[in-house]
Amino acid sequence: MNEPPLGRLERVNLRKAWEAEDQDFTPWLARPENLDVLAKTLGLELETEAREKPVGPFRADILCKEIGPGSDAWVLIENQLERTDHTHLGQLMTYAAGLDAVTVIWIAGSFTDEHRAALDWLNGITDERFRFFGLEVELWRIGESPPAPKFNIVSKPNDWSRSIARAAADVELSETRIRQKEYWGALFKVLNDEKGPVSGNREPKPHYWAGFSVGRRGFSLGVGMVRSKNYIKMELYITGNDAKAFFSLLKRQKDEIEKELGYPPEWGEFKHGGSITSYFDDVDPMDEADWPRQHKWLAEHLNAMHRVFAPRVKDLDPDDWQGDDQTPSA
Repeated sequence: MNEPPLGRLERVNLRKAWEAEDQDFTPWLARPENLDVLAKTLGLELETEAREKPVGPFRADILCKEIGPGSDAWVLIENQLERTDHTHLGQLMTYAAGLDAVTVIWIAGSFTDEHRAALDWLNGITDERFRFFGLEVELWRIGESPPAPKFNIVSKPNDWSRSIARAAADVELSETRIRQKEYWGALFKVLNDEKGPVSGNREPKPHYWAGFSVGRRGFSLGVGMVRSKNYIKMELYITGNDAKAFFSLLKRQKDEIEKELGYPPEWGEFKHGGSITSYFDDVDPMDEADWPRQHKWLAEHLNAMHRVFAPRVKDLDPDDWQGDDQTPSA
């Protein structure tokens, strides 16, 4: 009998993917598709509200809203890539009190027994409205494949059943998820009717975001809805080892790009990449009567972004970037 070839799982050091918590891991986790991995692990529905949220003289890593049926509660996420320490435990409690967060999620490379016990104790003495989760984050790969994240729950509320929560989600989508799926389905129909470079031939998913290819790995066009702040958005997001170089090279063409688009998007740079984003404010994504107007805006901006950026993205060469030197190489 021929045995199928099997690979071996190899654990990857977290610092190989994220050098710094604030400049690398937090922006990565705040991305909708990555936050969704965390949310599914906990059986929650989360929507990013803010990153580096000020709390007095401090800044909380990520502030979310829980968007399940009948819920609009604050969720605080505090990150560290090393073993848990007393400093982060103190920050976590300060942030939770200052933001009135009812769900607190502490993510770390590993948990000490003392800090795991501290979260268990908090879950035992606080009102049932308050929930404290501890999760360890890992990276795994097979051979030379890109590393994949995995979240492991090490502490949770006493009455929390991940298996029950996930089973319920599999049986019946919440009203919010149903509306999200319908929203994207309607947008995809508009995209197909427009017959532009961005196709709507795909299955809508029950998420608050949707992504599209722009023709090169590490680049993606994304659309999203943020109900808590009443806006929708679309962006070109750049990730990967050469993301900072690519973002810088595109920004050299900023004036020409904005002229072709016909409007100035927001250029956001972080340590290992960047995003180019446009917003449509003062809209309610759950108002179906307003969907035609919202979907027209999204379709026009998606197609325009694809037309303007696809050829540029294809031609980018990271060797043309000389660090902070903005002069192209010869």
